[in-house]
Amino acid sequence: MVKSICVYCGANPGASPRFAEEARALARALVDRNLSLVYGGGKVGLMGVIADEVLRLGGEVTGVIPTALVEREVGHTGLTRQFIVKDMHERKAMMAQLADGFIAMPGGLGTLEELFEMLTWAQLGIHSKPIGLLNVDGYYDGLVSFVRHATEQELVRPQHAALMMVESDGEALLRRMA
Repeated sequence: MVKSICVYCGANPGASPRFAEEARALARALVDRNLSLVYGGGKVGLMGVIADEVLRLGGEVTGVIPTALVEREVGHTGLTRQFIVKDMHERKAMMAQLADGFIAMPGGLGTLEELFEMLTWAQLGIHSKPIGLLNVDGYYDGLVSFVRHATEQELVRPQHAALMMVESDGEALLRRMA
């Protein structure tokens, strides 16, 4: 049963105001479904937007942040739970352990790396948790196209490409992941 969702997203707000709007909408959908948020523990960018909105709506938020980022003053201080860990490897492992599913919102290289790590772990049978891609305003169209291309080139198996559920609406994505 899915009780918590790990959301990977940008430490920057991005160019489109739709990214923050969708972060707030996903926060509402999580709280409406009584799902807690697990995320990278930051107070900046889309990370801060989704965490603040879940908290504002009375939901639970667990952050996992490396010491180096807390020291740069990007750590959120008002979370339900905050784990401060040694490094990024420990952060990703703990986030994966605490979550029952994963969603990648618009984000940068770190978001992509986290998404693909969870997809790889699922491919290898390390976990069998649902993985979603929230494709806000076509942000991930190129990535979805690339994964299709890699599948056509027989470097990604169709069943592994299918591990990534793609939706443009957070509520629809959560329904599929349930």
